Amino acid sequence: MTLAVATANWAMRYPADQPTVVTGSGKVTLPAYCMLALTLIGIAIVVYVARGNYTGQPLWCPIIDGCNVVVNSPYSRVFGVPMSYFGFIYYLYMFALAARLAFDPLSSSLRFRAVLYAGVGAATSMYFMYLQLGFICQVCIYCLISAVTTFLLLFVAIWHFQATRHRVMKR
Repeated sequence: MTLAVATANWAMRYPADQPTVVTGSGKVTLPAYCMLALTLIGIAIVVYVARGNYTGQPLWCPIIDGCNVVVNSPYSRVFGVPMSYFGFIYYLYMFALAARLAFDPLSSSLRFRAVLYAGVGAATSMYFMYLQLGFICQVCIYCLISAVTTFLLLFVAIWHFQATRHRVMKR
């Protein structure tokens, strides 16, 4: 009888050194879900452009008619590899990072990496927009959408970092 009472008492106690994180209204995980949605948009864009690079078919350019000029320019390849392949790797990595942030929103290393890699992506997008406007003199709508998506990823990563900053400090 005493063993059963002792087991019941032990099961009802929570260790003080392991804080329980309750997101409540989901404010902590909302930025991570926004990052997931943005990365899916980015993946869709770069897969379309990469398919055009791989098959050699011209891209459909709806609003701005410069996609094929930009994709076929010498600036669109690094070491012979199309930039859309690098974009796919970037968005795939950001998707995996956002998925991990959705499950562990208070991880300091994940939070830092999300801001760091989103910042690198935004700086890279800014450089490629500079190349399009300054040297190629054409703008690709898919590159523009990808750049906007990357900057939104940076803003959402900073939002997540700020939203979880105080909760991490209380740990």
